[in-house]
Amino acid sequence: MSAAAPRATVRARVPVPIALPDGSTVLGHLTTFDGLVDGREHVAVELGEPVHGPPLVRLHSECLTGDVLGSERCDCGPQLAEGLARIAAAGGVLLYLRQEGRGIGLYAKLDAYLLQDTGLDTYDANVALGFGADERDYTVAAQMLVALGRTSVRLLTNNPDKAEQLARLGIDVVARVPTGVHRREANVRYLQAKVRRAAHTIEVAG
Repeated sequence: MSAAAPRATVRARVPVPIALPDGSTVLGHLTTFDGLVDGREHVAVELGEPVHGPPLVRLHSECLTGDVLGSERCDCGPQLAEGLARIAAAGGVLLYLRQEGRGIGLYAKLDAYLLQDTGLDTYDANVALGFGADERDYTVAAQMLVALGRTSVRLLTNNPDKAEQLARLGIDVVARVPTGVHRREANVRYLQAKVRRAAHTIEVAG
């Protein structure tokens, strides 16, 4: 891990029954942490049976509009549902990271939506508001994985930046496992921007 990222410790591990998309319920464990560098309340969701070898891990950035309200402007809600189901089946961890709007916050993300409605893509809208195109830093994710003893992982993502950041922070990403493409009429431009601007490994029909 980077010398700039002090070691975090497990604060509590809480059993929680979790409903999956197929209607079944699994027992998950929500783990909280002390010592995360940004001071936010990120949570690890441990699911499935313990595995021998690298577990399946997803880094999921908080999205109130998609995760909670079911917005179709993004693919976050379906990505979260898919991640929980696949990790429950394979055994592993979903890290729920409190970095709404690629790290710019909820209100700014909604402001970015208004700019997207004028023609800017999701990345340029963030820049127009004075932010980086993607403000997310996965140092806390590496801290959480180390605290859980999961330093070698199979990463469930289409986003190469997640794997690259974790590798720089000392996490051994032995494989990058692709997720599905959750295309809706309302999110086609959003998905196309991910491919064009951030090299996401998905194919999106026009």
